[in-house]
Amino acid sequence: MRKSLLFLISMLAFLMVLTACVESQQSAGDDGDQSSSGSEGTSNEEASGEGRTYEFNLSHVTPPSHNWQKTAEKFGEELETLSDGRMELEIFPNGQLGSEGDMIQQIETGTLSFGIITNAYLSNRIDSLNGWFMPFLFDDLEEANAAKETEMAQQFLDDVTNDSMLAIDFAFAGNRHILMTEGEVTSPEDIEGKKMRIIGSPAMQDFWVESGASPTPMPLPDVYTSLQNGVIDGIDIDLDALVSLKLHEIAQDLTLTNHMSFPSVVVMSKQVRAELPEEDLQIVDEALESAIEWGIQDQIQREQDNLAFLEENGMNITEFDNHDTFLDIIDSVYTNYGDENEAIQALIEEYQD
Repeated sequence: MRKSLLFLISMLAFLMVLTACVESQQSAGDDGDQSSSGSEGTSNEEASGEGRTYEFNLSHVTPPSHNWQKTAEKFGEELETLSDGRMELEIFPNGQLGSEGDMIQQIETGTLSFGIITNAYLSNRIDSLNGWFMPFLFDDLEEANAAKETEMAQQFLDDVTNDSMLAIDFAFAGNRHILMTEGEVTSPEDIEGKKMRIIGSPAMQDFWVESGASPTPMPLPDVYTSLQNGVIDGIDIDLDALVSLKLHEIAQDLTLTNHMSFPSVVVMSKQVRAELPEEDLQIVDEALESAIEWGIQDQIQREQDNLAFLEENGMNITEFDNHDTFLDIIDSVYTNYGDENEAIQALIEEYQD
């Protein structure tokens, strides 16, 4: 009898331990299911984006001293401030991630969050973007920047946007001028037959061919030695790039022509964008808008500062005021591009003097 009682007590103890183990395993399993949901989250806090952290990245082709780099840095600061430190931005200047074609591929696949892509590169793929390169259309940087608020500019952005990439806004570098190793420019005759470095863009190419020059596309890093060695006679350039590359050391004659604007297109990966809750998407959009507006004001100030710097360093600077000598060339380019694209024609009609 005593043995039977001990056996029953032992069995009851065993069953109690077994039950406790099963309940413990079920509880652990439930906990494991909740943590495996990862970024999808199950709580209201996770669904709203609160507490989530992000490490975005951005790339462009200009040097670290350029306005587009400073605009990117401002974007990073705004993201961090507005998100209370949950959002960070890593920036890759100077084409560190490859060519602009490579960057677009990375944006479309979601490995790159944002890009500042030159309008010049994109104008080879999207005809309407040549509208920004209509010669002598804008008097100055402020007028060109104001034009990005027009319906025509919005159409340009729509043309860039595709299933994988969203074109958000334009960011302007300074207007284009002419830097020569020798001699100011007062008319097309002064650049006839001259080898001019340009950025590879259809409208830019056509303008310089019509002007009688010999346009020579080449990467920006090659310009210094090419000017120094006489491979090219001059360059179509903005003041920010001129100062950043120290071209004033080897070419002394600058003609302030303001003959073209020079925007970039700020783009974002749609794959990255789709992963953001609405609240965090608003933070990103607000930070970017603020940074671009800051960037244009910074660029306007840079135009003055760069010009003062070049004057202090003894550069021969001439204000170009003989636009009539380019009228036939201007009319030819306007007709060629305006006849082919309604948005470009509308932009010409809005801003042509």
